[in-house]
Amino acid sequence: SVPLLQAARKKNSLNLLELTEAELEEQFVRGDGPGGQATNKTNNCVVLKHIPSGIVVKCHQTRSVEKNRKMAREILQKKVDLFYKGEASDVFKEKKASEKQKQEKKRRAKENLERKKLFKEMQQLDKE
Repeated sequence: SVPLLQAARKKNSLNLLELTEAELEEQFVRGDGPGGQATNKTNNCVVLKHIPSGIVVKCHQTRSVEKNRKMAREILQKKVDLFYKGEASDVFKEKKASEKQKQEKKRRAKENLERKKLFKEMQQLDKE
């Protein structure tokens, strides 16, 4: 029962569409950006294409090809899910919820700042 509990705690427990390897086209290309010789001379950047939808993902977040392959598949799976399901997608709902939380946090911070300003003004008036 321990693996089930660990799976339940996972952040990525979204109901995403499954990708089959037959639908994917994978290439390994040279990376670019900072890192110098370590990135410019090795083909560890993964370009993954979902053939039915035409969605292409390029992943070069680490030096490891295997980690980049895994991350590219996760990113592609989310994008394909969003492409086919639209607003009904769990990815879309999660983004909306996080945006809402961010806006709420900003609003509370603004209110606290206003309260602090009023408090300081009241202190100044009391001193005079």
